[in-house]
Parts: sequence; C-alpha cells; structure tokens
Amino acid sequence: MKNRVQLIGNAGNNPEIKTLENGKKLAHLTIATNEYYKNDRGERVEKTEWHRVTAWDKTAEIIEKYVVKGKEVAIDGKLTHRSYDDKNGEKKYVTEVVVNEILLLSK
Repeated sequence: MKNRVQLIGNAGNNPEIKTLENGKKLAHLTIATNEYYKNDRGERVEKTEWHRVTAWDKTAEIIEKYVVKGKEVAIDGKLTHRSYDDKNGEKKYVTEVVVNEILLLSK
C-alpha cells in the first residue's frame, strides 16, 4: 500500500505563504471536508473535519495565486507526521498532508 491522501474540501483560511532563503515557496493552509449522516432520531447531521495542508514550490505558487478562504479544491498528497520544539522548549507534534497535486474546483 502507498501513503496517499485525496481530499475534496474548502480552504478554511487564506494560505500562509513563505519564501525561504533558497527561493523555494512554502504554503500552509487548512482544508475542511464535510460528511453527512443521519443520527438515531433520523436527523441529518453534518460533521466537519479540518486538515492541515502543506505545499512546496510550483504547487505553493498555484495556491498563492488562486486559493482563498472558501475556495473548493481537490488535493492529492501524502500524510506526514513531524515534531518540533516551540519557543518555550515544549515538544509539539504535527500531522499534515503534503500536497503533490491540486485541482481548483470552484469558480
């Protein structure tokens, strides 16, 4: 099996774009996906999941140009886990999708 994630959802925020010292672009954003189901009383319930998304280079440039909060997108990428120490020295853990490909779906 491969580590592959495909999501269709809406950008939850305007992307945060960074240009690194070597000139590479990095984009961070969140994507909301929605799932609908009926509860025990037959009522329709919407469940929203939030996904942290990271993109590099050309994909980050596309996101910078065309993706804004609310924009519907489809992404294909891989799930990654990493950790870092924050400014207080506390260990933080991050799970994110690193994007290989993005499709812009809404107008």
